[in-house]
Amino acid sequence: MAAIDSQCQLVTFQLGDELYGVDIMDVKEIVRIQAVRPIPNAPYYVEGIFNLRKEIIPVINLHKRFRLKKAEIDESNEFDGGFIILNIDGNKIGIIIDRIARVVSVNREDVKAPPQMLSGIGTEYISGVIRQEDSGYLIMLDIRRLFSGKELQKIIEMK
Repeated sequence: MAAIDSQCQLVTFQLGDELYGVDIMDVKEIVRIQAVRPIPNAPYYVEGIFNLRKEIIPVINLHKRFRLKKAEIDESNEFDGGFIILNIDGNKIGIIIDRIARVVSVNREDVKAPPQMLSGIGTEYISGVIRQEDSGYLIMLDIRRLFSGKELQKIIEMK
């Protein structure tokens, strides 16, 4: 049992030039880009809402939230982007990604504390950083810290 507890699985994706990961247990599904309906007076990082099988899902733009530029996508990769549907405390929220990567298993002992500032993202949103031999660093996001309780409540009420 100790071997299972020493590892976690992350769904990895690209935002801008960086590779990010979220715990697979927090991911409901991954869907292709959908038409998003804007919401008046929403926070700047909320793109809007979309209908996923008769369920209204708010969509968050992490590029805006973290002040990141979008990845340069060539025509052959234009369909790699989409939404990751997260389950945050029973609430579904979509985040826009530039490119889905893969699911990786990570040894918890390889997860290091994040540096004070990483690519414009404050450490309050990061649960750790993993050095990867082939692609630099993988940044683990803590989805429960992406939004304060008030922000999460406001996003959920938009539906």
